[in-house]
Amino acid sequence: MHNGARKKTVNPSAYLALVEALTLIFWNKKPFELYLRGMLQDHSELLARLDFGATKREVSGQVVNLLRANEARYLDLTIALMLDITAMDTFPNLMNQVDGDDMVAKAAAAVTELRRWTAKQQEVIQEHEAHAAAITESAKKAQDGRAFAQSHEDLKQRFLLMHSAGDPHKRGTAFEGFINELFALYDLEPRASYSLDHEQIDGAFSFNTDHYVLEAKWWKEAIGRRELDVFKANIERKGKNTLGLYVSMSGYSSDALAVYSYSTPFTTMDGSDFMAVLDQRIRLDDLLDRKKGHASQTGHCYLPVSEIVSGSK
Repeated sequence: MHNGARKKTVNPSAYLALVEALTLIFWNKKPFELYLRGMLQDHSELLARLDFGATKREVSGQVVNLLRANEARYLDLTIALMLDITAMDTFPNLMNQVDGDDMVAKAAAAVTELRRWTAKQQEVIQEHEAHAAAITESAKKAQDGRAFAQSHEDLKQRFLLMHSAGDPHKRGTAFEGFINELFALYDLEPRASYSLDHEQIDGAFSFNTDHYVLEAKWWKEAIGRRELDVFKANIERKGKNTLGLYVSMSGYSSDALAVYSYSTPFTTMDGSDFMAVLDQRIRLDDLLDRKKGHASQTGHCYLPVSEIVSGSK
């Protein structure tokens, strides 16, 4: 503190308000964990001491106890966390729940209470103006990460609901919209289905300067050689620089994969690929990049995501 003045500290009631707000702004534990990991990403020593297997309230208490126990060291982080939460005015994870309205009301009340205490802490905050830019940038990154994670969670719930759809036509339409939204999340410039004079292509997208045509099927039976042969012919008619991605929720027959295990103009995805992306075990763009590299090096159209995330490829 300048001129020997007594160092300001955070009011204990503000810490209690922080515990309550942290506990209530998420319902599901996964987005709650992702949020905290984002906010504490530069403090691995804190993350290592958190037990994410405990309840949200217990973990929130652990976080605040650690911040409070070493307030001088973590004051900037405490302020950043408080300011980020008080800036929240919507709670997407809560709205998706059965009693969403009631949960949102409780979360909003907790955030309002935290906001009341942060307003009283302006002297503490002002004493750290030198770090204001860093705090703002850290909070923005955490907010962007939170929105990205929440988008995956929302798409995952839609994906799971499609598995129980009874009408194949409606499911197909929903699947097309799902794919477009997922690819748009990764800035892959997806285009919905379009028709040419003699063919129907389910869609197209761009990735790493390459143009892809996309075919997506959700059949009961595995995709066979005939369907992949037709897709290969469609790709070749587009030009030598066009690539393809074939999506089959029912997998592929062994003979189809055998034919396209030495030379292929396309790669493939199946349901396990989508789940890995939606669970954020791998990014979609990283997955596509690995699949393309595998096809280029081996000529094989198929690379299971399990082999990628396990590090065996």
